[in-house]
Formats: sequence, C-alpha cells, structure tokens
Amino acid sequence: MTDTRSRTIRFALFGSVYFVEGSVLTFFTTFNVLYLRSYDLPYSLIGIIGGITLLPFVLKIFIGLLSDKVNPFGLGYRKPYILTGLLLQSGAFLLLPLIRPDTAFTAYLACMVAASLGMSTYDTTTDGLSLDSTPREDRGIVQGLMVGGRALGSVLTATVMGYLSAAGLWYGIFLLIGGLGLLTMIPALLADDRRDKGEVQPIPPDARGGFRNPSFLLFLFLGILYPLALYSAQSMVGAFLKEGIGVSLALVGIYTSIFGIGTVVGGVSGGPLLRKTGERNGLLIAVVVTSLVTFALALAPSAALLWVLVFLFGLAFGYYETVYFALGMEYSDPRIAAFMFAFIMAVGNIGIGLGQPLAGMLVEKLGFRAMFGAFGAVHLLALPVVLLIFRIRSTLERKA
Repeated sequence: MTDTRSRTIRFALFGSVYFVEGSVLTFFTTFNVLYLRSYDLPYSLIGIIGGITLLPFVLKIFIGLLSDKVNPFGLGYRKPYILTGLLLQSGAFLLLPLIRPDTAFTAYLACMVAASLGMSTYDTTTDGLSLDSTPREDRGIVQGLMVGGRALGSVLTATVMGYLSAAGLWYGIFLLIGGLGLLTMIPALLADDRRDKGEVQPIPPDARGGFRNPSFLLFLFLGILYPLALYSAQSMVGAFLKEGIGVSLALVGIYTSIFGIGTVVGGVSGGPLLRKTGERNGLLIAVVVTSLVTFALALAPSAALLWVLVFLFGLAFGYYETVYFALGMEYSDPRIAAFMFAFIMAVGNIGIGLGQPLAGMLVEKLGFRAMFGAFGAVHLLALPVVLLIFRIRSTLERKA
C-alpha cells in the first residue's frame, strides 16, 4: 500500500470512527436524558446513570497500555481493538430496543456500560494509531479532523434522532447507531496498522518520566475541571430546551444539529488557529470563550436567542476540545503514546463522571439556569491553572 493511499485510508478511519462516536455521544449527552425522562426517571438518578456509564472510560488507561504492548494474533497493535470496540458498541445498541429502563433498569444500564466500554476501546486505540502515524506538524489537523468528524456525526444524526424521538420511535435511534458502528468496521479493516510489520521495542525505564513533570500534573488537573463543566452543561442543554424553554423533541434535534455545526467549525478551525495563537494563548481563549457562552446560556431569555447561543456553545466546545487534545498529544511520550494519551483522556473522564451527577442535582435543586451559571464559574477557575501550566513549562524548558 502506497504511503499516500495509506494516509488517506487512515484519515478516513479517523473521520469515520469519530463520526460514529459523534452519533453515540449525541445520544448519551442529549437524547438519553430525554429518553429516560419519558419514563419519568428523576434527574438525580439520570445523573448517576450518566456517571456510571462513563466508568469504562477510566479503563482507557489500561486499554492504551495493553494496545501499546500486545499484538493479538499478529493482526496489529491497534486494529483488533478498534474492531472489537465497534462490534461491542453496536451489539449493545442493537439490544436496547428490547429493554425498558423502568422495568429492566439493570439490563438497560448493563447495555449502556457495554456500549461505553466499546466506545472507550476504539476511541483509545484510534488515538494510539493517530499518535503512531501522525507527524507533529499534522497533529492539529488530525485533531481537527477527529473533533470535526465527531461533530459532523452529531449534526447529521441529531435531527434524525429528534424526529424519531418525537414520533416515539426510540428503537430507530438504537438501530441507527448500531448500524453506523458496523459500517465503520470497513475502513478499520482496510487501514494500515503501522506497527504490524515490526516488533515493539522494549519501553525504556524513563518513558514514564513525564508523569513527574509538574506542568503535566497541572494539565491533568485542568483535564478534570474543563470536562466537568463543559460536558455536564452540554448534557443538560437538550433537557433545558424541552423542559425549561418548552421546545418540542423534533426541535431539540435541530438545536443539537446547530450545536454540532458549531462544533465542526470550532474543531476544524482549531488546528490552524492554534498555529497562529500558540498553545498558551489558544488555551486561554478557549477557556474564556467557553465560560462566557456558558454564562450566556444561564441568562438566555428565549428560544429565539438560543439558536445563536447553542451554535456559539458548540463552536467553543469544538475549539476547546481541539486545543486541549492537541496539547495532550504534545505531552504524550511517543514510546508509550497510547497509554499516556489514554491516561490524559481517562483523567478528563473522571471530571465528566463527577459532573454528570452534580448537574442532575443542581437542576433538581436550583434549576437549569443556576446549573449553567455554576459551570461557567468553574471555567473561570481554570484560567490561573492554564497560566501556571505554561509558566512552569517555560521554566523547565529554559533549564533543560
């Protein structure tokens, strides 16, 4: 396979994997809440469900380490895991139409956890493949492709999910997601796993030295704060539109598509903007813009203004993700690339897991607007953390 063809197929894999992930996340972060509310489950319980569903993403650390070291049946260090994850996720979603969450709650939760485990598996090992094969100058572009592909998946499936849910055809949503996962296995089978053809070199003893870097440790702390506020606020936007503003389920799907379009714009533009602004300024801009938009959601007077705010929230979301993930790639030691990057992502998932129950409790006790205001304030708390990260990093680079 020529280098150009191999690169094209790998880029197609990155885009398609994150496209299907976008459809799954659209369900997890918007329609799962609405689906469970259709069975009158309380927000506090829904938040706990969201937190439990995210637990498999903590396993990203071990999945990344496993795929760095183990080549199953000589088929590659990344592809077998990508294929297994896609198959597990699709199987779980194809079973969901048979399960009612009110009468078979444990079975529903088990399927959701299985789908989450599948997604964490292919997500982690796709990241590993991108780290194996992407030169440094293309990392912003690749992250923009991934974030953009995920957002495009959200854009194209959110409207469909909105109309299906409005018609009571929730099973159609489950079948759609399951089918997309199976189709994504095609580029995964065709992609070249660069490490297939050689033996893995032993990991040097100093490969994990980056974990003692104080700027990296602060970066991990930022990785808890930002998703705690960002993903938790995003997960309640759909419910806020339906129950706080009075928007129909079909329109919730369209609003979610608008959010996805904003995320595509933020993700695709994130790489080029990062090159112009630099990592420090790029991350500061991401924090400030995201905080302002989250506060604006708390103050939004009408559904009409929310068209603009939801787009801007998506743009901030996509840009923040691209900048943060690109910086995470910069911190990742290439000798343990999948493990270290997965560790970064797993720490972030702890933030999401903590934020989901918190969001549910805030909505039940204080309402949607207070919840958005609280998470906007959390973003502001990240500003001094960002400044300190780069101050320490600059000091260490001068001493090196």
